[in-house]
Amino acid sequence: MTERALPPDTGPIPLPLPSRAPPHSTWEDAQGLAYGSFVAAASLVLLTHLGFVTGQTAGAAVLVSYATGWAFGPVFFIINLPFYWLGYRRFGRAFVVKSFIAVALLSALTMWLPGRLVFGHVDPLVGALLTGGMTGSALLALFRHGASLGGIGIVGLYVQDATGFRAGWVQLIFDAALFALALLVRDPVTVAWSFIGAVALNLVIAVNHRRDRYLG
Repeated sequence: MTERALPPDTGPIPLPLPSRAPPHSTWEDAQGLAYGSFVAAASLVLLTHLGFVTGQTAGAAVLVSYATGWAFGPVFFIINLPFYWLGYRRFGRAFVVKSFIAVALLSALTMWLPGRLVFGHVDPLVGALLTGGMTGSALLALFRHGASLGGIGIVGLYVQDATGFRAGWVQLIFDAALFALALLVRDPVTVAWSFIGAVALNLVIAVNHRRDRYLG
């Protein structure tokens, strides 16, 4: 009697993924907003220690802070105020409430952390990669919990809805203009290091923020 051949071992059988991830609990949302705001604030303390700039709404607030000497926290909080109405129209009340909390937390933490998080010498390349990675991680946490830290992305979505012009291009144009303006208050070498940090940040988001791959 001949033995029946066994099928080749193809590894563990993948379990079917649920069609829709369960919603986050209130506690999970609170943890995500706290983590994202704290890590983003720590990243901004390091970024300003190095004299770097960044993109999006935070970058605009950093440039205003450098040019005027005003504290980043209040400037960032005020710059974001006009975008909450747009966010409400595009994403609803929950998004606006969570984003308001995240922005308020970040603004407060950037005023509280500097006396408690003090840096010495930081190599510019290490600083650029670290600030980009930290900010990307922070934004991912906020995105996963239905919040954000800036309004330029919302503007981009409005432009895309109205004209068909891609939201990503709107953000890219804004950031390009921001880095050009940065040359008025920062030297070209510092702006170049800052650009490397911005590339690192966007790579983290591009690779990891995938609704077609990750749930929740």
